[in-house]
Amino acid sequence: MVKDVPLAEIILRRYEKPYQTEKRELMKKICLSLGLLQPGDSRDVIVDVLLVLDEARKNKQQLSSDEIKTKIIETRTRYNLEMKGIAESNIRRQLKRLNDSMLIDKRGNMYNLSEFSSIGEIFSNKIEKFVIPQCLERVKEYLAELEK
Repeated sequence: MVKDVPLAEIILRRYEKPYQTEKRELMKKICLSLGLLQPGDSRDVIVDVLLVLDEARKNKQQLSSDEIKTKIIETRTRYNLEMKGIAESNIRRQLKRLNDSMLIDKRGNMYNLSEFSSIGEIFSNKIEKFVIPQCLERVKEYLAELEK
C-alpha cells in the first residue's frame, strides 16, 4: 500500500502590505504567509523562535534550545504575551519544523538561521528557487498524467 506522504510541502498566503508594523507582528505575518502558523493560532511561539534566531544572526551567534527558551521568555514578557507554548519540548518541535523547512541549521545542539542569512535570503535561495519550482513541476506532471 502506498501512503500519501509529501516529499515537500509549501503553503503560501497573501496578506495586506506591511505598513508601520512592529517587528514581532511582521514576523507573525511571515510565519502565517509561509504556513508555519495557522490563522487564529493562539500558540504562536514559532514567531518568537524566529525572532530570537534573527537577532542572533546579526552577531552570527548559534543558540541552544535552552538559550532560545530564555530569550523567548524575555521577548514574550516585553510584548506582554502569555507564556503559551514555551515548554522545552514544544520549542524543540518548532526548531525541528524550521529545520525541516530549511530555514534554520542545526549543528549538534546549536541552532541558527540557515548560513546566518536573512530570512528573505533564505526564502529566495531555498524556497522560491528550489522548493516551489519542484512542487509546481510535480503538480504539472500529475495534470499531464490526468490528460492521458
